[in-house]
Amino acid sequence: MSATRALQWWNAFLAGLAKEWFLVGMIGAVVLASLIPELGRSGGLLHGDKFADIGIAIVFFLHGLGISLENLRDGLSRWRVHVFVQLSTFAIFPLIWVMAYALVGHWLPRELALGFCYLCALPSTVSSSVAMTGLARGNVPAAIFNATLSGLLGIVLTPLLVAAFAGGEGHALPLLDTVRGIARMLLLPLVLGQLLRPLLHRWHHRNKRYTNLVDRWVILILVHTAFSDSVASGLWRDNGVGTLVLAFVGAALILALALTLSTWLARRLGFTVEDEIAAVFCGSKKTMASGVPMAKLLFGASHSLGLILLPIMLYHQMQLFVCSMLANRYAKRAA
Repeated sequence: MSATRALQWWNAFLAGLAKEWFLVGMIGAVVLASLIPELGRSGGLLHGDKFADIGIAIVFFLHGLGISLENLRDGLSRWRVHVFVQLSTFAIFPLIWVMAYALVGHWLPRELALGFCYLCALPSTVSSSVAMTGLARGNVPAAIFNATLSGLLGIVLTPLLVAAFAGGEGHALPLLDTVRGIARMLLLPLVLGQLLRPLLHRWHHRNKRYTNLVDRWVILILVHTAFSDSVASGLWRDNGVGTLVLAFVGAALILALALTLSTWLARRLGFTVEDEIAAVFCGSKKTMASGVPMAKLLFGASHSLGLILLPIMLYHQMQLFVCSMLANRYAKRAA
């Protein structure tokens, strides 16, 4: 290979890393936590747990600034899409977990099984659902409405579902205290952001490029802290490569089943292509932006939080990759 070709390859490699910096950061956070867990664990040198709590409040305050009531009103008329998405998120996914657990649950490590349970109970993601729907030329107002509604419902329904399914496995959750804690840490900043939207909306829109970065950096801090705590408590010592393979295969199967079911049902119900796109993308996605902070509140006392978060971390990357390809395929259809 000539020096020129090698330089071109290196520049392309660096450009690829820059484009996928968040994925690289996720891997780096896990690697750093695995090598030096004492650095990022709760109460450690970096005090990641304290920064995480502040970051969570800031992230949801910014989400509140970004919610447009006008766009939500535009999407209200597609009530069948709304019912479809919310049932997919909070009924079909939990049923997938129930059936999967009945088949293979007893062969899974307990914390990994809880991680899959938590994955299936999470609400839909907002930003990527709307972005993918827009890229695919789908019903964007319906996507905005459903993704936002799903996030709000998840504040209550996610801990309820996890408590219902995990209660039989010895994971007793202080449900009332958990809902109060989630409302205080997530809902209160969200409402405050919405109330201040008339004053700060222009600033938020003007600096959206930078405010979007806050979301991702907070997730990286949370992931690093969670894995540092878990590694310090024996995550890799007690779980080998087989556990990682199980998590990857399980997340891939759940995503494939969710996309197949949502597409098939949307077509059987006679949705327009635009409504089908919004239904498939909102109904098959799961949020990591809200999922990681919520997990900290739900399972904060668990030394295996990193293992519990592993399924949603893998699922998040898979859904972005697969749904990007689907969005491009939808976008190529005739106008």
